[in-house]
Order: sequence, then C-alpha cells, then structure tokens
Amino acid sequence: MSTELLQALHDLGKEKGIEPEIILEAVEAALISAYKKNFGSAQNVQVNIDSVTGEFHVYTCYNVVEEVSNEKTEISLEEAQKRNPGYQVGDVINEEVTPRNFGRIAAQTAKQVVVQRIREAERGMIYNEFSERESDIVTGTVQRIENRNYYIDLGKIEAVLGPNEQIPGESYEMFERIKAYIVEVRKSAKGPQIMVSRTHPGLLKRLFELEVPEIQDGVVEIKSVAREAGYRSKLSVYSHDENVDCIGACIGAKGARVQAIVDELRGEKIDIVKWNEDPSIYISNALSPAKVLDVQVNEDEKKAQVIVPDYQLSLAIGREGQNARLAAKLTGWKIDIKSESQAQEAGIDYEEREYEETEDYLEE
Repeated sequence: MSTELLQALHDLGKEKGIEPEIILEAVEAALISAYKKNFGSAQNVQVNIDSVTGEFHVYTCYNVVEEVSNEKTEISLEEAQKRNPGYQVGDVINEEVTPRNFGRIAAQTAKQVVVQRIREAERGMIYNEFSERESDIVTGTVQRIENRNYYIDLGKIEAVLGPNEQIPGESYEMFERIKAYIVEVRKSAKGPQIMVSRTHPGLLKRLFELEVPEIQDGVVEIKSVAREAGYRSKLSVYSHDENVDCIGACIGAKGARVQAIVDELRGEKIDIVKWNEDPSIYISNALSPAKVLDVQVNEDEKKAQVIVPDYQLSLAIGREGQNARLAAKLTGWKIDIKSESQAQEAGIDYEEREYEETEDYLEE
C-alpha cells in the first residue's frame, strides 16, 4: 500500500470525522478478507500495516500446543522450539505469507469492505451523537414529505416527524426551517433513525430553557408542563431567589420571551403559573385564569374539590373541559370543580380564601 493511498484514507477519515485508527482497522479487515477469498486460507491470518510507510504484511498465526489437532492453526511445542528454544505452550508464532501480487488483488477486493466499514463507523458516530441528544431540541429543514411523514434534514441525517407527532392543523412547506424535540434514536439496518416531535411537552420546556436566561442559570425552575399541542399549555415555575419574579422572567419585557415561543408553536396559548408546595395554592394557581374561592384537598386519594363563583365555572372548566384537564395534568391531582350554587345544593361547607396571586400570559 503506497503512502499516497494511506494519505488518501487519512484525508477521507478527516472529512468524515472518523479516527485514522478506525480507517486502518477497516483496511486490515479488508485485506484479511481478500487474502482468505483469493488464497483459500482457513488459517488464522493477521495483517499489519505500517501507518507511516503504508507497507503491509500478511502473517499466518500458529498457537503453540503440546499436541497438534489442527495443522492450519496450531504448531507443536517441539516444532516451535526448533525455530526458537524460547517458545512455550500458549505462545503465538507469526509466519509471514505475503503473496507477491497481493497488492493488486487486495486493492480490488478490499475497496467495498473499506467503504462498508467507513459507512458503519459514520452511522455509529451519528447514533452516538444523537442518542446523547435525546430530549433535546434540533432545528432542521423540511426535505421531503411522504405518507404524511415529514423528513427533516439535520445536516448529517434526516429525522422523521410522524403524523402523531405533528401539531393539529399545522403544515410545513418544503425547505421550511422548524424546531422539533428528539423523542427517540433507534438503530436499524439502514442506520440510525431519529424520531422527532412537535407535540411533546418536552418541546415547550426546552423552548423556555433556551429563551429564559434565569432558567439556564438555575434561578428559575420549571416544575411541570401540561400540554395539548396546538391549543393550550400550562407551565408551572418556581423561583429560588425571592428577588426574581419567576413568571415575569418567563414572560419577558413586554411579553417578548414568551411571544417568541408562541410564534414558534404557531399561536398555541400558554398559561404560566406559580408552583407552590401547598397543594391547595398550587391547584388554585393551576386553574388560572379562573378565580377560586376554596380548595379542599384529600391527601390520601390525591383529590381536590374546588369551589368557584358561579360566573367563573365555565372559565375554570374551560372549553370542553380543557382548563380543568390541563390543571389536573400539571398538578398531578384529580380535580372536581363546583360552583357556589352547586356546593350549597350539595351541602358542602367551604370558606372563601385568598389564594396566592398568579399571572397568565394569554387569556381565554
């Protein structure tokens, strides 16, 4: 193997981002395959390549044993010590068997093996890169559309945005740049498969983490996310610094931070509420923008009964139960909402309380 070919392989590895050692291992494997194919060898064969000169040598390897059972792979201790008295049982003797015309044959036979190994190495690197990025956001370009699947070009590989992971009513144009959330990275015979989502609650969380410096710094923490993609989401946040308003930080000056996220999600409504360790206060906040009179909690069953003014009942429940459903997802509590009139008819005792004030970026 010439130094020019060695340099070409080195340049190829650099271009593909593959370590030179991996390229040389691929070439060595290819040469072993070529030797066995062309010379019908059933022996243990080893190929060594000089990484500086590019010269290669083929060796047959024999294991030193007391009694030979396979002449093609073993040599007796007696025979081995005729060559070198220092050999012991268990040693390996390498005997060079490089054919004269092997260079031409190897070049022809090894090419496909080398290409395949390089392709496998590339796939492995891509898999490792993206498997470490699961639960993260990627930005790509819509490359093609097939059977309601969008294929997003991420540069090194395509990601698949399936029908169930698309925001209802949202469509994407060819070559349009979009953000998506990596749900899963799979191994397959054709290489890594990157499955992405636009509906996952993690997308909303990561967008806020990218947009709000206080979240990146750990001052503000996202406690929970509840999302009905394309319609409405709720986000509960908490500040570890009493001087930092967690809701204000997420909204930004004149709503700039949250508006950027709303634009990315094509107008999805977002409620930002304050988390509280007291479940009654937290549930009251989660039902925002509705005003809550009383929250009675059952810790054992993790159920909450909420009383709201009559005129706030529809707002608390939301269109088709959406507000109550999202509040339940956000808090992890089962929530039963009753109006004052319903509570009185059912004989439920309640006391009007002043719950912590909370804010919403978008109203009904």
